[in-house]
Amino acid sequence: MRIALIYPPPWKIPLRGESAERFGRDGPPEEYREGDLDADFFQTPYGLFSLAAQALRAGHQVKVLNLSAFAWSAVEEVIERLDADLYGMSCWTANRRGVALVARELKRRRPDRPVIIGGPHATPLAREMLAHYPEIDLVCVGESDVTFLEIIERLRQGRSLSGVAGTVYRSGASIVRAPERESLRDLDVLASPQRYFDTHILMTSRGCPWACTFCGAETSWGRGFRGHSIPYVLDALESVLPRLRVKMVQVKDDTFTTNKKRVIELCRGIRERKLNFLWSCDTRVDVLSEELLYEMRLAGCQRLSLGVESGSQRILDAIHKRITKEEILEAVEMAKKYGVHVRFYMMLGNRGETAETFRETLEFLELARPHQYIFSCLSVYPGTKDFVDAEAAGWLDREVYFTGTFQELKVPFDASEADTRLLSEWFSQNSGLRDGYLEGVDECRAILGRLGDYHAAHLDLGGAYYRNGELDAAEAHVRRAIELGFPAPGLAYNYLALIAKARGDLDGMMSHFLTAARSDPQHHVLVSNVERARAWFRRGGPARNLPLELTARHDFQLFERTAQPTLPGSLPNDAYEWTGPLETPEGEPPLDGAGMLRIDSGNESLPFGQKRLPVV
Repeated sequence: MRIALIYPPPWKIPLRGESAERFGRDGPPEEYREGDLDADFFQTPYGLFSLAAQALRAGHQVKVLNLSAFAWSAVEEVIERLDADLYGMSCWTANRRGVALVARELKRRRPDRPVIIGGPHATPLAREMLAHYPEIDLVCVGESDVTFLEIIERLRQGRSLSGVAGTVYRSGASIVRAPERESLRDLDVLASPQRYFDTHILMTSRGCPWACTFCGAETSWGRGFRGHSIPYVLDALESVLPRLRVKMVQVKDDTFTTNKKRVIELCRGIRERKLNFLWSCDTRVDVLSEELLYEMRLAGCQRLSLGVESGSQRILDAIHKRITKEEILEAVEMAKKYGVHVRFYMMLGNRGETAETFRETLEFLELARPHQYIFSCLSVYPGTKDFVDAEAAGWLDREVYFTGTFQELKVPFDASEADTRLLSEWFSQNSGLRDGYLEGVDECRAILGRLGDYHAAHLDLGGAYYRNGELDAAEAHVRRAIELGFPAPGLAYNYLALIAKARGDLDGMMSHFLTAARSDPQHHVLVSNVERARAWFRRGGPARNLPLELTARHDFQLFERTAQPTLPGSLPNDAYEWTGPLETPEGEPPLDGAGMLRIDSGNESLPFGQKRLPVV
């Protein structure tokens, strides 16, 4: 069968220079500003790749299309030309309107082809999605890999889709929920997305044993934690790493280190197989240990993102976080001991938030000193305890997700009007990723002593020496990092270029930039520095003694080409030919930043809506 899996835009996006007014309520929200959509939004969801992998292994033809940034006229062209037997879409709160709009256009052109959806927004609102959008035929709820294969097989056999376990569907004028489908006990039976797609995202497990009030993981995956086996994960990495131009991976498990013993074994397996890459992960402060962090660091872990949420114990208890401020501080110090970069995810507007708890949070950040932190405003997502409790309290009606044009429902849970104004005013001035703690020479020397002759620790120390103005020592450690095979040599050569520039050796600077461009160009700091240097030379910088400001940093930051199907780049010429999965176009990426997107930007810039009443 020919299967098209689509990641749609959030709404009807106008062409550059085109007025959004022509789309009316189908266009961007009135309050939308360019940059409001987080860079992570534009990445094809991992679940869509998993569905595609199962279908490909079963022998079907599959296309995954990322249309998340496509102008609506381009979306219409894709729908017109893409003739499939089955269309599927991934539905999140932020793109729920786009899902409905694409479904409408698909049915208008091909009324006999099934349109199915799934995802974290569709799962808890399956009945409502079908009631509001007659163009959607069926909703897959929760974990859908096996469900999707059954749907495909029924269609292939010409059978009805009624009663497929794990779905909600129409039966005449009624909407029917089929029997539940049990979650997979053995995740290793699934085909690995890494076998088919060059994705930098990796999921090694599903589910989370905790139940924070703002999180919908349990609704999507069921209660508890399930992990792939160590060999399965290592095989997936071994398959995809040779195809990744940037040797960086984002491990996006809900709570990666839930099973500490499992992660230690995985890290040791990475080293035994000599898989050389850098990676980040998300986890909790209460499932870390020194042994674990040591093994993670030597296996390439550069950054640990921790869901801290608040610096007020009262708030942490209210949102069922089940951690203490003391555990947070202990985790940060353990991570710093081995040079693991710590990022805090913080929230504003959780239940119980007041001006006092907010001040506690800001004071706690000064005490904890993470390397980076980022605030987001509480978004009430369907399927969360926040959603259930808000409905029960009477200030939230789920119909607003169908009548409202907002991107996400950002609203404080129970803050006063005065406190809401305080939070919103502060957030408008302090949104986005913020840098904090940075190790000095002494700290980096101590880390290198604990880790041994490790490439990433050498680069950390080289960077610290550079910031300290000790150029000879900086160069020695940067070169040692390269000798030991640092997986992102472009960042190391960037330091060598900066060191040469600091010595007045402009030819050496450009030589190192050229080496970086030839060997490992896709790093945001490198691209930015090269662009500045080129512009400086064009303006006659050396002769006119103009200043040249270059950036010296090498923290984990993924910067990849906007190429299909992982990101919403141009479709290849054979996009509408049914010969197999979409392939990433060949060719070297330019070093001017064209066609590139910095992933993991940490951008979060939408303020709260009105208390208890979203902007619509």
